[in-house]
Amino acid sequence: MGRRRGVELYRAPFPLYALRIDPKTGLLIAAGGGGAAKTGIKNGVHFLQLELINGCLSASLLHSHDTETRATMNLALAGDILAAGQDAQCQLLRFQVHQQKGSKAEKSGSKEQGPRQRKGAPPAEKKSGAQVHPEGVELKVKNLEAVQTDFSNEPLQKVVCFNHDNTLLATGGTDGHVRVWKVPSLEKVLEFKAHEGEIGDLTLGPDGKLVTVGWDFKASVWQKDQLVTQLQWQENGPASSNTPYRYQACRFGQVPDQLGGLRLFTVQIPHKRLRQPPPCYLTAWDSSTFLPLRTRSCGHEVISCLSVSDSGTFLGLGTVTGSVAIYIAFSLQGVFLYGFCSCCVSALLL
Repeated sequence: MGRRRGVELYRAPFPLYALRIDPKTGLLIAAGGGGAAKTGIKNGVHFLQLELINGCLSASLLHSHDTETRATMNLALAGDILAAGQDAQCQLLRFQVHQQKGSKAEKSGSKEQGPRQRKGAPPAEKKSGAQVHPEGVELKVKNLEAVQTDFSNEPLQKVVCFNHDNTLLATGGTDGHVRVWKVPSLEKVLEFKAHEGEIGDLTLGPDGKLVTVGWDFKASVWQKDQLVTQLQWQENGPASSNTPYRYQACRFGQVPDQLGGLRLFTVQIPHKRLRQPPPCYLTAWDSSTFLPLRTRSCGHEVISCLSVSDSGTFLGLGTVTGSVAIYIAFSLQGVFLYGFCSCCVSALLL
């Protein structure tokens, strides 16, 4: 499977840590930053409009939301609400897109193929690799509630996700606790200790089940705060028992053409990197018995993130070296390998 170079749509003026695509508006939402260090690197959330112009995809910067001294390290999307993990906090943002009436383009009946760039755009925006602010479109962002979600000695929210109907969100961090919050009030409804050490990932199923993976080598299935079972991949997997693996990521996904059908997908990576590194693995699990259905090696590059398409047809894997691979969810057969930023995984699958 040869590696393909993707077309560069956008070059952010800050380190990118999270990407999402809004399926309703088609907006690409990019977030990151340099944190509180006084390095001159800004922190922000950028909203970009994607358009197909003369057969080529183009990105236009609609809005740059300043997050002051806080870099957004993880992001979840529910309708017009974003849950942004910033240091030890979860910040809710609401964004709204407005089509301005009576714009110059409408009055003149212009048939331009691409959006125009604003006059006098700030240097940071001009260097971002995207065209800036299409005429006739306005986007507004409002800060909603914020709450501290991690309470370790060096607190940091590591992951956030919404439930199936976007009424709750769950957070996990370095203190090993899962906390569940109402949306948008961020009133806490549940808290429990899920892992010794930090939580690496978590996912919520429509039946109320929650799966967490941590640096303590465990992947646990919960019903509220009650442990249902723990996944047993190492005991059933193809890896040598002499090579300890830990769970890196977990995601629930729909089963195509099966109403209400659900699969759980996990990624396992070697706990230690050796001179001849062993492979990483991708595994599909039965969501009723939580027994492994199939597992497949996914190369020797360390997997950093996992995403599932809304239809449940495709899986996306991102690596620490910046490549992205697409797999068929049913068979775990590899389809594409791209050579660009691995935080683009969720954007590719929508």
